[in-house]
Amino acid sequence: MRLIIQSNYRPIVLSLAVILSVHAGAPFCAAQNDHLASFSDPSRLWGNGVERVIEEAYRLCFITRIIDGKIMNIRLPFAENNERDKLTDASWDFYGNGKAGPDVLRPVIEEILDSKAFDEYINALSSGREKVFIFDIPAQKWSTSADLFDIARMKAGSYRGLLHKPYVLTSGKGALESDVYNYLYCIGHVGMDCSGFVWHVLNYIGRQGGIDLGKTLRQALGAPRGADPAWYVGTSFFNSKSTQVIAVNDKIRDLRPADIVLFRGENGGMAHSAVIQSIDFNRGVIRYLQCTDEAPLAERGVHESYIYFNPARTDISLSDTDLKWTQKRFAPFPGEKDSPFSDDGERYRAYGEHGGGRVVRIRALVPVIERLGK
Repeated sequence: MRLIIQSNYRPIVLSLAVILSVHAGAPFCAAQNDHLASFSDPSRLWGNGVERVIEEAYRLCFITRIIDGKIMNIRLPFAENNERDKLTDASWDFYGNGKAGPDVLRPVIEEILDSKAFDEYINALSSGREKVFIFDIPAQKWSTSADLFDIARMKAGSYRGLLHKPYVLTSGKGALESDVYNYLYCIGHVGMDCSGFVWHVLNYIGRQGGIDLGKTLRQALGAPRGADPAWYVGTSFFNSKSTQVIAVNDKIRDLRPADIVLFRGENGGMAHSAVIQSIDFNRGVIRYLQCTDEAPLAERGVHESYIYFNPARTDISLSDTDLKWTQKRFAPFPGEKDSPFSDDGERYRAYGEHGGGRVVRIRALVPVIERLGK
């Protein structure tokens, strides 16, 4: 069995075998098991409506393991085909093309984390010496440099990495969660892109409500019979004129859980998507979930984000500068070119000449969400 423990909204998924391995010899009775399961039940925080369902979908994107003697909460990495292969003729694809859900990715990741090759990587991180790790993403290989000049250049901010060959300075004092992320992304080629994550959440909601969203939207997505509809989902679909996509006024009072937040790119098209998990109209908090690598190191991949608003001002738009978007944006690897936006709010307001960000809703899920709310 697996236990999911929530702390400050951050899920930790532990197998009973892992718990017992940490506390070897400690008795673990059924009553304790029931207590922990009850404590970790998402309905304690989110009730029994769609907020709970979205939280369950989010928690499926985490794997908790003991790595290098530490309990680590490993989130599914961000993975988008062709995102970083602009400076080399070599190309590479991620497992499932960034559209595979947690049910497909988790066994693959577990196998990677159990591999001898991954153990060798962890041992290199625990050597006691500072070194620079050099990841060759197309070749799925890594090497290290303990050259003092290379280390000094990294510390001085003189970054030598390339998009397909990132450099990472490590302390030699053991592995961090960010190091595991680097391996899964650069060597394992596993993860999901932003719309792949949103589709996972929406599809999970549909299943809880008794509908097959892929079957329902197959024609709208343009997916051939027999093909996985997830491979045809992208921000372009969420931004399309399909009758299955409902445009939502982005004033706070009109937002609902499961609404999709779209962020525009410089060419005018939508370049990123996220999904709203909850709106607390009393406290003035919007919690939304997304998958991106333009985030702090500890948050790359699937993570939660927040918007704070004045509860007395629900008539304002998400583009209003009075809102506080707390999600900061950084380069995927320290030393790379920074994101052009300091936070998600700046990104949502960007490219106003094309219309800026927008919010949409999937029509087929509206009755499902209403039933879950009852």
